[in-house]
Parts: sequence; C-alpha cells; structure tokens
Amino acid sequence: MSDAPNYGRAFALLREAAGEAWPAYTRHAFVEGLKNGSLPREAFLHYLRQDYVFLIHFSRAWALAIVKAETLPEMQAAAETVRVLLLEEMQLHVHACAEAGIPEADLAATPERPENMAYTRYVLEAGYSGDYLDLLAALAPCVLGYGEIGARLLSEAGETPYRDWIETYGGKDYQDACIAAGGLLDGALERRFGADWAALPRWQGLVKRFADATRLEVGFWEMGLKP
Repeated sequence: MSDAPNYGRAFALLREAAGEAWPAYTRHAFVEGLKNGSLPREAFLHYLRQDYVFLIHFSRAWALAIVKAETLPEMQAAAETVRVLLLEEMQLHVHACAEAGIPEADLAATPERPENMAYTRYVLEAGYSGDYLDLLAALAPCVLGYGEIGARLLSEAGETPYRDWIETYGGKDYQDACIAAGGLLDGALERRFGADWAALPRWQGLVKRFADATRLEVGFWEMGLKP
C-alpha cells in the first residue's frame, strides 16, 4: 500500500497492521462509485443522511477526548475538532441535502441504521472504557481514512457529480487537519511512553482498536449502498 499519505508514524503503522481491512475500506465500491460517478444519487443521499447522524455521535466522542486528555494542547485540539464538526462539516451535509429537497428537519429526524449505531457506539465505548489513546485509535480510521480517500480521488477522478465531496476531503484544509490529527496521535504516544512506544504491549491494543473501527467503516459503506 505505497499510496499512503504522510499523516505520521503511528498512522503508517496502524494502516499497515489493519491488513486487507484497510483497502476494503478506502477502495470500497462506494468510494469507487464516487470517483467515477456511477454511485446512484439515492445511495449518496442515503449516505449523507446517515453520516449526518454519525457526525452527531462523532462530535460527542471528540468532546469526550477533551475529558480524557492529559494536556491543554490535547484539550484544545479536541475542542477545535468538535467546533469544525458541528459548525462546518455538518453544515455541508445540511446544504447538500437541502439542494436535493431534504429540509434540515427531515435530515435531523433520520432514523439511525444499525450499522451506524454499531460504529458510533463502538467509538464512544472506546472512550468511556479506555483512555485518550484508545479513543484516538478508534477515531483515526474515519478522520485519516477520509483524508486518504479524498487525496486519491482528487488526483484520479474525472468528471463526476460527486466532485464537491471529493474536493472537501481532498482539499488543503482537510489534508492539513489530517496531518495535525496524525501529529496529535504521534505526540500523545511519545508523551506517555517515549520514542519506543511501538515496541510496548500497549501498542497492540491500539492496533486492535484501529482495525476494529476500520472494519466498521467498511460496514458503513455497505450500508450506504443499500438505501
């Protein structure tokens, strides 16, 4: 998997350790449908509605990271992420759905699919029962996986009705956010365990967290194909 973006040392190791689950997520049929424009519009709108619900819980998980953090910079990074999710990324979903004739009230009332519930509650449980690193490992596949997908699709996609989505996640603002998130994870590991953190038994628990969340991302795409 030589097309890995440079989001830091921990991400590179986690991505590799996830094995076949990682390309199953980042090169899923849903993703390729975004790239070539073959994804049915109904499936995309269904995905957007579920992702709006997902982002509500994802914001709660990042808010929990404020509580689990050990330093003020860690708290500030989590707080800024919550702000972006609630006030920027979710509003993109609102606008896209409004253009398709789905008012915000209907969007907010979207029934949550079981695949969505499984993923979001897994991430929240990682934060409730684990520590800051458990939470970051469970959050990372979404944040950094979308960055990898966006960057690749931005370079590979031609004419597609999903160009706005691709430019959002492949664009500089989101890519900078991924670099910052990868640095946050690297810094948190080194602060707690020193430079040799990858050799410690604790690391294997984080590898499992990341791999589990990656498989749940695959399930989310599968859900997106079944409106």
